[in-house]
Amino acid sequence: MDGFELAQVNVARLRAPLDDPAMRGFVDALEPVHRLAEASTGFVWRLATDGGHGVCVVDDADGPAFCNVSVWRDHPTLHAFVYRGDHGRLVRARARWFVATRQPSTALWWVRAGTRPTVGDALRRLQHLRDHGPEPRAFGVRRRFTPDGRPEHR
Repeated sequence: MDGFELAQVNVARLRAPLDDPAMRGFVDALEPVHRLAEASTGFVWRLATDGGHGVCVVDDADGPAFCNVSVWRDHPTLHAFVYRGDHGRLVRARARWFVATRQPSTALWWVRAGTRPTVGDALRRLQHLRDHGPEPRAFGVRRRFTPDGRPEHR
């Protein structure tokens, strides 16, 4: 549906602080992954902190977590970036840097084109998904909805 883009948030519990040597492989991969995302078909926007690197660490009841927020044209382009190529290799190695995270750890939702979600917006969507399950307001990668709220059929 024209006029909408797909926002996503994912959180992951850190094994150690980002400046710990155990996290070096993850930290060293951040800038190359950001460049890869920005060059990917369907990429629209990503959260970037004041330093420009996009790392957001949030604290909640479960402790510190890495938080990633981005906007994509649609689910197929987001999926291709996340699970294919160099980023997919890092996803498969995530146990090196992250511990089990309360599920779901990823939420998706549609935004009007040009909307840039804040970390607070994104974490509220994730909490909504955790509290209510997949709905048009917030859904996961397996049970998705169209921008007009209809269940998406594969």
